[in-house]
Parts: sequence; structure tokens; C-alpha cells
Amino acid sequence: MGDAMIVAPQPEAAEAGAEVLERGGNAVDAAIACAFVQGVVDPQMSGIGGFGSMQVYMPGRGVHDILEFYARAPLAARPDMWTDLLLGQTRDGFGFLLKGGISEIGHLAVCTPGSLKGYAEALGRYGTFDWADVMAPAITQAGRGFMVRPHVHWYWSLDQSGSGEVDTIDKLHHSRTGRDIYFRPDGTVKRPGDLVLNPDLTRTLERIARGGPDLFYRGEIAEEIAADMAAHGGLIGLDDLAAYEVSTAAPVWGEYRGHRISTSPPPASGFPMLQLLHILENFDIGALEHGSAEHVRLLAEAMKRMTVDKDRHMGDPAYVEVPVDRLIAKDYCRALAEDIRAGNRAEVSRLDKSSRDTTHISVVDARGNAVALTHTLGSPSGAITDGLGFMYNGTMARFDPRPGRAGSIAPGKRRASSAAPTIVFKDDRPFVVMGAPGGSYIAPAMAQGIMNVIDFGMSMLEAVSAPRVMAVSNTIDVSNRIRRSVTDALAEQGYAVKRSWQSYAFAALHGIRIDGGVCSGGADPQRDGMAIRVRSQAGVAASRP
Repeated sequence: MGDAMIVAPQPEAAEAGAEVLERGGNAVDAAIACAFVQGVVDPQMSGIGGFGSMQVYMPGRGVHDILEFYARAPLAARPDMWTDLLLGQTRDGFGFLLKGGISEIGHLAVCTPGSLKGYAEALGRYGTFDWADVMAPAITQAGRGFMVRPHVHWYWSLDQSGSGEVDTIDKLHHSRTGRDIYFRPDGTVKRPGDLVLNPDLTRTLERIARGGPDLFYRGEIAEEIAADMAAHGGLIGLDDLAAYEVSTAAPVWGEYRGHRISTSPPPASGFPMLQLLHILENFDIGALEHGSAEHVRLLAEAMKRMTVDKDRHMGDPAYVEVPVDRLIAKDYCRALAEDIRAGNRAEVSRLDKSSRDTTHISVVDARGNAVALTHTLGSPSGAITDGLGFMYNGTMARFDPRPGRAGSIAPGKRRASSAAPTIVFKDDRPFVVMGAPGGSYIAPAMAQGIMNVIDFGMSMLEAVSAPRVMAVSNTIDVSNRIRRSVTDALAEQGYAVKRSWQSYAFAALHGIRIDGGVCSGGADPQRDGMAIRVRSQAGVAASRP
């Protein structure tokens, strides 16, 4: 028996999970309780209108599964339905821009949600608590309301006009419920420290706690959802909700410097992360100065090659072939590394005319079970059914409106997810449990976090806090803590470099490191979260970044 720990971007949610661990719940119980609270206190990042996946490792039961509860395109969707409306693509490749933002805001933007069914499936298979027990903290929190935190307000106020995307504040204003709960009497969006009360969501959670998830997919709530969609031009119907099923997959495995790594298969983004690590394993990363020009250059060129392969091949494996084994094969990645060593530069092709809307939980319990759960709205749609209180996902914007491509629209199809909940094993035991929100930045951020631990010997808090870089386009994006002399040197080499105004930028890593049964956690300072350690004997220790 060792320590237990939970890490999440929201203090209220992390506390809920820690209390479940203190009461004897396992890692799955804690993760589900935490996830429900996240949907209350970070409602544009996650919620029962969203989707996700979780990696579950339970050695005592011989369980190592990836539970997939991704959003699915409506059964009424068609590959060519938006072909004539295409304007372009976001610079980070996260989504596509259509005239009028119809795939981003409103009921047409919504795919069939999977989160609630995923939570129920996980609890039923692997948990020990009752359904009402894991929902209780979220219901209590919803009744109290939540205080607007700095990152929440930043996201609400984000100006995306330069990218062509719909601003979050417009999505908050889209529905009657949104206008009532997210804005002050003077019409301005609520600010840090303001209280958000959502009595409709409280009542909805209470109904689901009593009636179970079938209420959402086949019962009264399903009927309310379908009626609202029909009234507002949405495509989700009773048939979509009734047909929704959770899937289970085996992890995809990679290896980095003697550590075995398990992560999510397509349509999630675990294999791009593994490919990036397999490329960079051919260089002595630990011998470089962290954040130096050569370190950044190697990361960037490897990321660009990863991005090219991801853009070309990523999709729902039920509809397209995704050659994972070939793309993460050591020989193939060695050839990509040699191309970098030769001084060649990769080009990332994107349509001309972008941080993302997700959250994560890492949990380890005293029995040695581990859970990495990433869930999201993809991007909030702004659509809220009157009386239900939760916002739906806006995942239709993730589909490619051009037919015949890996990410094209198809009825019931799962759109590629950027999630990569991951467990790193050392000597056949969990060593690092990690995940992140952050859209297209997740896979490269995860790889950097893992390299920070293995190559640079960082603690978990150091690993998630160290300045990161991104190259998921032809531009190298850098954290504001990367030295100016480094970006000057890269510019002299002919690279386009863009500096973020954020000191902690590009996805938000949340992880646990386990050494000899002792857990240490790290919550990325970019968000407002925390790591809480639950001692195997008694007591709780919390660490904040």
C-alpha cells in the first residue's frame, strides 16, 4: 500500500476526488466524482454535454483498458453537407472555419455526447461507489455555485477574431440560460471572484442521480434534448441518443529510453505523441540545455513531421485505416530523425484563411490502480436546452467538410480527438500518470513533459511547469519564458517564430510521478488546479504550483 493522489485543473474537483479516496474509493470512483464536479465548475471545458476517454490500469484485477466515450456525428449528417461553406482551417489544425460559424456555435455544431454514458460504464465496470454517491459532490457544488477563477475568465474573454473563430463570449451569450447565468446585470461577462449559480444544472444532476444515465439517452431528458434540437435546426435526435455506445480498446504501446508507455489509440492522439518520442529518442536530448536554440529546433522539426503524419492519417479507425504500427515503428522514426540530422525542414500544409477547451484528471490510489481521464466539449457550442443547464459540445467544427478525407463527416463517426491520457511504466510499474487539455498542443506537450522527467530528471511539478514550445504549423510557437536570445538565433536560421504572451503556454499538463510507492504531483500553473496527496495511513497533503 502506498500513497494516493489526484491532480486536476480545478481545486473544487480535485478536492471532491480526494474525499472519495479518503472514504476508501478507488481511482475510478475518484476520477468520476472529480469529472462530474469539473462539469459544474468549468462548464465550457467539460460536462455531460461532452465526451472523452480514460485509461484504466488495475493490476490486481488484470485490467488495462482504454474506455472511449467520444462524441459521434449525428446520424443525419452527410459528408458534403458543408462543402460550399468552407473558409479555411485554424492555424493549429484543431478545426475548420465555415461561413457563419455554423459548425462552431448553435445546435448544428453538436455531436452526440458520450461523457455521461462513459462515466456510468467506468463506474459499473471498475468502480466501487454507487452512482448517486459519485454524483453527490457535483450536486452539492452546483447548489453552492462556483467562483469564477482567473483561467475561466481568461477563456471567456479570449478574443479569437484574428483566427476567424467564434469568440467564447458570443457562445456564452447564445442561449437564454447563458445570458442569465454568465453575465452581470450591466451586460458584462462575470469576473474573477463572481459567483455563478446554475439552478437548472443542479436539478438536471439531481434527476440523473435518481434516474441513472438512461434518463439522458432514452428517457425524459433525451426527449427534451431531441425536441430542443428539432426546434433549433440541430441534427441530434432520439435515434442518436438511443444508439450511443461506449467502446473499449487496448492501449497503444511505445518505448522511450527503456520506459514502456501506454496511451490511447485512434481516434485519440496517443500515437502522435509516441511518434514524437520515438523520433527524439535518436538524439541525446538530456545533453542539451533545456530551452536552448538547438533543443527548440529539434523539438520543432520532430513536431512538424509528427503533424504531417497526423493530419494525413488521423481519423476514426471504424471508417479509415490509420497505420499506427508503421507510424510509430522505430525504423520509420529513425529515418525521420536522420532527415532532421541532415538539416532538412518539414513543411506543414494547412488551409489559409489557437489553446483549447478540455480538462484532465490523473489519479493513483493506494492499491496501485491508476486512471488518466481526459474529457471535453471539444469546443463549447453555446447551445443550452432550456431547463437543463449544461452546454453541449461543438465538435462538428472538428470534422473536415471536404468529402473523401480521413477526418470527413460521416453519420455516427467519431471525430479525431487530441486527447492522450498516458501512463509511463518503469520496471513494469506505473512511473508517470499524465494528461492534458489543450487541443492540438496535447501530444507535443505530453512528449515534452515525459522528456522533462526522463531526460532532464525533473520532478513532476518542474516537468509540467517548464517552458514549452510548439510547432504544429510552419511557425515555432514559444512560451514567453523561452529566452529572447534563443528566438533570435532561430530567426537567424530562417525560422518563423511567434512568442506567446503567456509564461505558461500550450496545453496544461497534469501528472503524478510514483517513486517507491510515494506520489508527487504537478498541476500546470497555466490553470488554477492542484495536486492532493492522500496518505495511506491518515491525513491529506495538498501541493499547489
